[in-house]
Amino acid sequence: MFSENKKEKQSIEGLSSQNIISQGTKIVGDFNSEGDFRIDGTLEGNIKTSGKVVVGKSGLVKGTLQGTDAYFEGKFSGKLAISGTLTLKSSAVIEGEVVAGKLAVEPGATFNVTCIMKGTVKEMNKGGQQQQGTGSEKTA
Repeated sequence: MFSENKKEKQSIEGLSSQNIISQGTKIVGDFNSEGDFRIDGTLEGNIKTSGKVVVGKSGLVKGTLQGTDAYFEGKFSGKLAISGTLTLKSSAVIEGEVVAGKLAVEPGATFNVTCIMKGTVKEMNKGGQQQQGTGSEKTA
C-alpha cells in the first residue's frame, strides 16, 4: 500500500525534471532549471540549467545557453557555455560564441563560431617533461 505511493511519487519527480519544447512551439523568454531540456521547437531567450540540453533536428535556439552537456541536431545562434561535452551531429548548425569543456563534431555539421576550450591542458616545460596545468584555456 505505502510502497505504491513511493513508486508513483518517484516517477512523477522523474518526469518533472525534463523540460520539453515540442515541434511547432515557439517560446520567448528566460529559463532557469535544474532539469534537462529537450527542444524540438523554437526558443528565443536565455537558458540556464545544471542539466543536459538536447536540440532536435527541428529545434532552433536563439540567445544564451548555459549547461552541463549539450547535444545538437538542430540550430543555435548566440552564446553557448557548456561545462562538459558539446556534441554536434551532422545536421547541426551553430553560430556565435562557444565555451566548452569538450567538443565532438560529426562531419557535415556547421560550426561558425569563436570557440574557447576550457579544461586541463598538458604543457611542455623547458626540460622536455610534461606538466599538467589546470584552469588553462585553448582557442580553436
